[in-house]
Amino acid sequence: MHPYIAVPATCALVYRAWSRKSLTPAGIVTAAFTAIIHAIHPWSIFFALLVVFFLAGTAVTKIKYEVKAQLTLASSGFSGGEGARTHIQVLANSVVASALILLHYRQLLARERGYGPKQDCWAYGSDLLVVGIVSNYAAVAADTFSSELGILSNSKPRLLTSWNLRQVPPGTNGGISLTGTLAGFGGALVIAITSVVLLPFCTMETGIRGRAFGNKPGLEGGNGWGPKEQLFWVLAVAIWGGLGSMLDSALGGWFQASVIDTRTGKVIEGTGGKKVLVSGSRVPANKKSDEPSRHIESGLGILDNNAVNLLMAFLMSVGGMLVASYVWHIPLRSTFELIGQ
Repeated sequence: MHPYIAVPATCALVYRAWSRKSLTPAGIVTAAFTAIIHAIHPWSIFFALLVVFFLAGTAVTKIKYEVKAQLTLASSGFSGGEGARTHIQVLANSVVASALILLHYRQLLARERGYGPKQDCWAYGSDLLVVGIVSNYAAVAADTFSSELGILSNSKPRLLTSWNLRQVPPGTNGGISLTGTLAGFGGALVIAITSVVLLPFCTMETGIRGRAFGNKPGLEGGNGWGPKEQLFWVLAVAIWGGLGSMLDSALGGWFQASVIDTRTGKVIEGTGGKKVLVSGSRVPANKKSDEPSRHIESGLGILDNNAVNLLMAFLMSVGGMLVASYVWHIPLRSTFELIGQ
């Protein structure tokens, strides 16, 4: 990506995060470093995906923020709400994509050295790493939209991991609603549309290094991206990202403990996505009861929210590559063989 675009754009993102306090100081430094990694790649699409995810994510976070803050409690005992995101939260959403971007950049350099066909565009049925990167941002965007907008649903969420889909308080890990599910697919669609606009698709006219692919598009056995192939891409990315949000709910319902304040019935959120302590938390001494003021509504408490998000992003990125490998009949190992050159 051209430095004269990447540098001012990164500075603008840093200033926006600082001025609106959407990231902690460590989070701003981590986000800036992440932006640099995305900008190193010669394609502008990956930096654009990071920017769109950040802007769209912070936008939906601000929607009815005061209302959402009253639906949960912070671990400190005050009203809930995300607050400024930490460097761990930034990494949980972007570190998988950053790693795949560096691997794809190495792949392009290997082609420049004569290993594999050189190409100035993305041919249909090639470069599985691109699928993994887009899958990452579609999934984390869907999860963000689902969490931030689903909690505003008029109906109580239902626990995805329970046998009877029982109703749970808003903010419960693993809780899903129709509003949140639709919002998740909407967030993935934003990423899908961004990718189809900015990805350097090889068309039947451009081809590789000026060599045309012929008159067959990808769905007819060729290597070019026509309108049908690009429409299929948008739908596939949107659906896959939405499924990522569902996977995040399942992982959260199983492995992340949802802690309830017994006095208010509200979910307690850990600062920066960390675990919420349960033991040792009791009602004040002037109260008649000595029962714990917190109890676990669901989940094993093995992972915190950041670990769940990271695991989901990893599974959806690798899973997207495996699906594309099957559909396009490309061995996954061939990608990493080229990287090793």
